[in-house]
Amino acid sequence: MNDPNDRPSQDTDKTAAVAAATDIAPRGRDEAKAADERTAPEDAHATDWERVAAMDEFKQLLAAKRRFILPATVFFIVYYFALPLLVGYAPELMKRPVWGPVNAAYLFALSQFFMAWFLAALYVRSAGRWDRLARRIIELAARLRGGR
Repeated sequence: MNDPNDRPSQDTDKTAAVAAATDIAPRGRDEAKAADERTAPEDAHATDWERVAAMDEFKQLLAAKRRFILPATVFFIVYYFALPLLVGYAPELMKRPVWGPVNAAYLFALSQFFMAWFLAALYVRSAGRWDRLARRIIELAARLRGGR
């Protein structure tokens, strides 16, 4: 009969030896774990995030992002909600014809597309600078942990 104390041998283990792209389980017992599967104690070369957060370069990156994102967000929200507010509280102004049947409300609504594209272009330009700062931080963090 089957003894409940019997353990399956290595030969009967169905754990995959090679991971498939859709696997969510660890790859197998014979291979080293991928970086995203290691626990903190297993990761001997883990980045000290507290030291990274204390770096002046990291603080500069956060400040640069904050200087752009907060004003851009406030501007976007005010500009976006200005149309319904003006239509509701200043209908005569928004009904004013500008060019043929096109009134101020139509132009204002159309301008929101251009405003969004303009903000997106400014964001892309700023993100390029942030990426350069981030690469510098990554290099410094690698040096701190003994890498490259």
